[in-house]
Amino acid sequence: QRRRTNVHAVFCSHIFKKNHDMTKAWKGKTEQLLRVDEHDFTMRPAFGGPAIPVGVDVQVESLDSISEVDMDFTMTLYLRHYWKDERLSFPSTNNKSMTFDGRLVKKIWVPDVFFVHSKRSFIHDTTTDNIMLRVFPDGHVLYSMRITVTAMCNMDFSHFPLDSQTCSLELESYAYTDEDLMLYWKNGNESLKTDEKISLSQFLIQKFHTTSRLAFYSSTGWYNRLYINFTLRRHIFFFLLQTYFPATLMVMLSWVSFWIDRRAVPARVSLGITTVLTMSTIITGVNASMPRVSYIKAVDIYLWVSFVFVFLSVLEYAAVNYLTTVQERKERKLQKRFSCTCGIPHSKTMMLDGNYSESDANSLAGYTRNQMVPEEEKQEKIVVHLAMSNESNSSRKRGLKGHVGLRIIQNTHAIDKYSRLIFPGTYIFFNLIYWSVFS
Repeated sequence: QRRRTNVHAVFCSHIFKKNHDMTKAWKGKTEQLLRVDEHDFTMRPAFGGPAIPVGVDVQVESLDSISEVDMDFTMTLYLRHYWKDERLSFPSTNNKSMTFDGRLVKKIWVPDVFFVHSKRSFIHDTTTDNIMLRVFPDGHVLYSMRITVTAMCNMDFSHFPLDSQTCSLELESYAYTDEDLMLYWKNGNESLKTDEKISLSQFLIQKFHTTSRLAFYSSTGWYNRLYINFTLRRHIFFFLLQTYFPATLMVMLSWVSFWIDRRAVPARVSLGITTVLTMSTIITGVNASMPRVSYIKAVDIYLWVSFVFVFLSVLEYAAVNYLTTVQERKERKLQKRFSCTCGIPHSKTMMLDGNYSESDANSLAGYTRNQMVPEEEKQEKIVVHLAMSNESNSSRKRGLKGHVGLRIIQNTHAIDKYSRLIFPGTYIFFNLIYWSVFS
């Protein structure tokens, strides 16, 4: 029994040592295959020779946000590099590759690609660094990273919110010029792939495409630069509900005052002031979510023209009220003048008692007071003075013929009547021109 126990212990110890030695042997074999310690990986492959070609392809995982205020966008993508480093070649009978995580990346040479015009960027590190390195027996290397980058996008808001924006994510080597490193899209336009589930709340993604060109720096030279271009078209329905419809309704509400009696001063004034203040609030709300650009946007044209229509409706009632006051003042003056016979030139006077009708008074207009009644009966009669001279009649006829436009202006009812047609017609015409130009 004791011998069996000793044999079992020796056997277990032998198995443990064998397994432990196999692990050490595998680690030593891996380092020996890649020959990491035998080369200086601080220098690029084929140092001193022609430029090393580095192919790039990208898979866009998501467009996280588009900010108009900051003029930037945030994108999450898988960035992959392809190149050949003969220093990493190893013999293999089955021609299979070896895959490593980010720990080996720190020991070998990798392209120093960075994002031009980037504001913030980081490599995801949950649960470990999202980096993959795959080495093939002939020395070809695949280097993949999962990155989120926030980059600048120069936007043109002259047609906002009926605009389309084109943004670019630019990749370039930081240290190596085109004489040392040649960046290129590995499969042309097929090098850029996108997730089918990519969507944005305010934009419709119309197109993704790739371009490349050389970038020159006066101090360092020429560099290969790769571009990921995408075109976005803004959804208009949100702005129709939040901006255009409320502005149009405020303009239409200001027209209600044309149907309110001109003597209802509190109603018409309060309606005009309310619509003006509401339009000011809409304009302020739209500009608060936009950058302070120095040019006029399409939405500014619509809102300010709508504001002018609302403001003109207030001025229209001011004109109506003023002309009404002037007309009433003139009528009061005429009443005072006709109530007294003094100072009326070439007037014809007649006396009527209660039995005479208006037609009888008109037929007696040519008689003077002395011809009608004796002097002692003055107190029993009513004296009526009619200013019906030939001069006044002729001036009235000339006023009817030569001042038709003045009568229309002085007729306050006519101003409201024509405003009911002119304001809506002009606003509809403006809308036709606006949507035909900016759509």
